Amino acid sequence: LRSRTGGPREPGACAADQPRCLATRAVSLFNWGRKNSLWPMPLGLSCCGIELMAMIGPKFDLARFGAEAARFSPRQCDLLVVAGTLTWKMAEACRKIYDQMPDPKWVIAMGVCSSSGGMYDSYAVVQGVDSILPVDVYVPGCPPRPDTVIDAILKLQKKIEREDPVRRLTSAAAPELPGEAGTGRLSYAPNTA
Repeated sequence: LRSRTGGPREPGACAADQPRCLATRAVSLFNWGRKNSLWPMPLGLSCCGIELMAMIGPKFDLARFGAEAARFSPRQCDLLVVAGTLTWKMAEACRKIYDQMPDPKWVIAMGVCSSSGGMYDSYAVVQGVDSILPVDVYVPGCPPRPDTVIDAILKLQKKIEREDPVRRLTSAAAPELPGEAGTGRLSYAPNTA
């Protein structure tokens, strides 16, 4: 191949006279597809669930960011949105949903109750979802506005854009992800006898 100047052209480089040519790295193409096709699993546990529904609705239109396909089967989702107060009674079900999701998977803790337990400093409330799940993005507010949650989705998309899925797949021994178990307090569960 020759360039316009007559010298050899790099493989994959596009000339100005080739309008249909696209040159990119495979990792960038994979990450572009993954970040623009998030399928959220809504786990609306309390009042934050109403704001989560508003975010998917036509006024805020989450479809602009490729995340409108809310699925209620964990095997079809890659984004878990924990919206609201998580109790220890529900913690095991929440962890089971997370475990059933295919890799790669991400978690958003929506609202102050799921991020830190909120105003419920009680034995029955999990003081932060990060004690049982690895959380990627925290959304502050009680309840957070839908535009705040959309900002969290944009931050998650930036995080996905920086990942290297090919290296993770091609490594000989896939290393265990750091923080995959959260802080390990699922065994705490004060409600069980």
